Amino acid sequence: MALVSFVVLCGLMLASLLAPYLGLPDPNVIELRDRLASPGQSGHLLGADELGRDYLSRLVWGGRISISVGFFAVLLALGVGLILGLVTGYLRGVWDLTIMRFIDVLMAFPYILLAIAIVASLGPGLRNTMVALAIAGVPYYTRIVRGSVLGLMDKEFIQAAKAVGAPPVRIILRHLLPNVVAPMIVAATLDVGWMIMAGAGMSFLGLGAQPPDAEWGLMLSNGSKYLRMAPHLSLFAGMAISLVVLALNFIGDGLRDALDPKVQRY
Repeated sequence: MALVSFVVLCGLMLASLLAPYLGLPDPNVIELRDRLASPGQSGHLLGADELGRDYLSRLVWGGRISISVGFFAVLLALGVGLILGLVTGYLRGVWDLTIMRFIDVLMAFPYILLAIAIVASLGPGLRNTMVALAIAGVPYYTRIVRGSVLGLMDKEFIQAAKAVGAPPVRIILRHLLPNVVAPMIVAATLDVGWMIMAGAGMSFLGLGAQPPDAEWGLMLSNGSKYLRMAPHLSLFAGMAISLVVLALNFIGDGLRDALDPKVQRY
């Protein structure tokens, strides 16, 4: 399932990246005579939205935004969380106390509510949405890395490196970082799906992508007004989000099994 999901995810990402070269109609061209066209009508394979814009084109172009938001938010949160986790786990003392208390404050707020509060203060938009989701995700990665580092600090190879006078930077980069990469890869893979859903949710609430951008959450929001007349407006966007998130979850489970040394393989 992980391999199948990887192929599906690569196909969706490739289609989104190659959207300008697929010969699809302009996703922002309005044709009012095709308004709310059903799938297959008026030359629209997946129908048209409330302004007559080709829905397949908007779905493909929307993948560029929705998937990018998830991946960039995770990369930003992962980078910051990795640095903070390594520093607090290795140095401990006042650095650990100060940074982790700040992390505890962030964790005291529900994830999505914290992201909404940050976007509300920064203003709506895709860039602010990615920053808000990344800030809300930093505690998750910091905790994982810190816990892994604390478990490694008493190992013989770390004590031996300290005994021969290796500088802290060398110990962190050469000995600690390679040992926390595997759990971080698994955590990040599983978190990308959540970030995509959160980004779509922010756009659904009007805090993320703004019209006329094609984005899956925004398409869901617009389609929710026409559920009785044109259910395909919400159906296909929801299916796209579900398919990507499900594929990422299967990939994360597969990576966890592949990278876990405790799993018996025959």
